Amino acid sequence: MKRLRTLVLLILMFVPSALTWAEEPKLPAEDLASLVDTAITNNPELKSSQARWQMFRNRIAQARSFDDPMLMLKLQNGLVNSPFNFRRDSMTQKVIGLSQQIPFWGKRGLKEEVAANDAESYRWQVDERRLELARMVKETYYQIFFADRSLEIVAKNIRILDDFITLAETKYAVGQGAQQDIFKSQVERSKMLDMKISLEQERKSLVAALNALLYRSPETAVGRIPDFEIQPLPLSARDLRETALKKRPMIKSLQALIDKGEAGRRLARKEFYPDFNVSLEYMQREPAMGSDGADMYSLGVTFNLPVRRERRHAMVAESNSEISMATEELNGLRNTIDSGISDLLAKLEKREKLVMLFKTGIIPQAEQSLESATIGYRVNKVDFLSLLDSRVTLFNYERELYESQAEYMMGLAQLEALVGTDPAMPQTGPGKVPTIVPPVPSEPEH
Repeated sequence: MKRLRTLVLLILMFVPSALTWAEEPKLPAEDLASLVDTAITNNPELKSSQARWQMFRNRIAQARSFDDPMLMLKLQNGLVNSPFNFRRDSMTQKVIGLSQQIPFWGKRGLKEEVAANDAESYRWQVDERRLELARMVKETYYQIFFADRSLEIVAKNIRILDDFITLAETKYAVGQGAQQDIFKSQVERSKMLDMKISLEQERKSLVAALNALLYRSPETAVGRIPDFEIQPLPLSARDLRETALKKRPMIKSLQALIDKGEAGRRLARKEFYPDFNVSLEYMQREPAMGSDGADMYSLGVTFNLPVRRERRHAMVAESNSEISMATEELNGLRNTIDSGISDLLAKLEKREKLVMLFKTGIIPQAEQSLESATIGYRVNKVDFLSLLDSRVTLFNYERELYESQAEYMMGLAQLEALVGTDPAMPQTGPGKVPTIVPPVPSEPEH
């Protein structure tokens, strides 16, 4: 009786905690679009890129501005032996002057164009960073999806193996089975537990990576990733390449660098012409030595002599090299896009076919095979190794199904980053296709 009371007390102690555990609310399913928006809003690297763009954007107004005018105050022709006596000599003057540096015609506009194209390049790099960040979030999202489904499959297989153990123990108890079958099923169950531990650790790492992209606490829980159906792409490889030329931010960024180099080359050629300095001086005099002390003024223009032509030729050559560099980078990017689209489309086609094959053929057949093997083992027509083999085959195929689904969606995310927009959405409207500028000669015209 005493032992019974102790047992009842222990049960009552654990019942509240068990009820609390059972009543813990499940996390809501994650929404991919919301996660991407959060990353774009919070990610510090993206904010840094935006600040860099604003920094270069603020240089445009600086580039088009004139230099500050110069104010001059001086005493002219003063006498050393009487430095502050302005009436002893009629040439002693108090002078106030104003001068302004004026660049040669067109230089300010070209400097503004250079700065504007530089800022434009960084602007498109911000958009490129957004695409890259969205790709990373989506890839991590679908990796978590695969980890979650793998854990579900493992849990289902542990339950199946528990049934196998019970079945093997029952047959062994009545003398129809071997004890070795029990041990084999227990070993298989332990393997599943080992895989479960690895998958749980992998999911925690993926959750930490996703939280880092979203710039939130690494311990922030991530809910279940909902199921989805893959959709075939509506665009061909040719359509995707044309879309990339219109939409890919990095192409526009490199085109802006080419435009910057061309403006810089025109500016370098302007350096062969002088800049001007216009000055106006007013000289106030006092009556002295019979002079009425009439005030005077001075108006003048000075300009530099652009005789250091070697330096100016080097400036033109520098701009030519900048154009060539950006042009070849653009050509290389186009080549990468072309090959990347072909490669990703081939991988997507493979994954799409595998998903259909697993869903409509392989997995239903594997399920029937396992069911048949289970029935056969019960009536001693199938050995235990065949039963385990059927279970392993179904387990592997189910994992490959979810892996193919996840890989397909990750391939779509990579294709979106490569093209510059969602490839699953039909593209309409005109767009500017950047012109590929051939490399310029290194020798300047002057």
